[in-house]
Amino acid sequence: MRKLIVLIGIGTLATAGYVAAQSKQSKKGRTSPVGYSDTPMLPGQKWKVHDIERPRPPVVTPAPAGAPLPAPSDAIVLFDGKDLSKWQSSNKGKVGAPGWKVENGYVEVVGGSGDLVTRDKFGSGQYHIEWASPNPPDGTSQWRGNSGVLLMSRYEIQVLDSYNTPTYADGQAGAIYGQWPPHVNASRKPGEWQTFDIAFEAPRFEAGKLTKPGYATVFHNGVLVHHHQEIIGQMAHRIVRAYESHDAEEPFSLQDHDTPVRYRNIWMRRGRNYDGK
Repeated sequence: MRKLIVLIGIGTLATAGYVAAQSKQSKKGRTSPVGYSDTPMLPGQKWKVHDIERPRPPVVTPAPAGAPLPAPSDAIVLFDGKDLSKWQSSNKGKVGAPGWKVENGYVEVVGGSGDLVTRDKFGSGQYHIEWASPNPPDGTSQWRGNSGVLLMSRYEIQVLDSYNTPTYADGQAGAIYGQWPPHVNASRKPGEWQTFDIAFEAPRFEAGKLTKPGYATVFHNGVLVHHHQEIIGQMAHRIVRAYESHDAEEPFSLQDHDTPVRYRNIWMRRGRNYDGK
């Protein structure tokens, strides 16, 4: 069982930052490699998975954090800051009541309680997620405010504190994890609210075989970091994981990586695959 991390919020949602206070059970100062040299090559690329030699994206300064972006009229609101009625937990294959904590308009990871998974299923569409890593930060590299937006519970857009701290390029904030680094590092400071806006085109399968890969266009804090980028396969650490056949719609998940992260204002708009079919 992983150890519990307790967060204490400061101020209101209008306050940019928050302070992470840890219990006696927490693991302070956890460290993680900033890259690897013994992992397999990525298909069609000259880099290995989590390659320590892969150049890190240049830093750009995004616009300042603002108030939550209201959902469009046709959006499906998945979290409005009030409750987790549209979610459940998935912990080591067991499904149950969500263990994350809701307060002051946000939900925060309770480490060890499992991923937060929607009760309904979703596929192609537009996804909006707002998140914040703790301030002051704790840990290094992949232990620094790590979570993830898991499209169809399989394809990860990385959530991480990537402000002025090194990690492997395909694992920093905004990366299609383990596959493609973001074009630039558009991270805000620890504790400030950040946004992902994702246009996702789900993969297709026929008779259990992949006929069309998935694609993602991602804006991080309003900055384009992926443009119709092909997704290589399912999310994995240190390996290349191929596609595995699944339905046209699957649950949407937020990852419990046993580090403190907050989320607010989560919504999506269903859409056809963007090739019109």
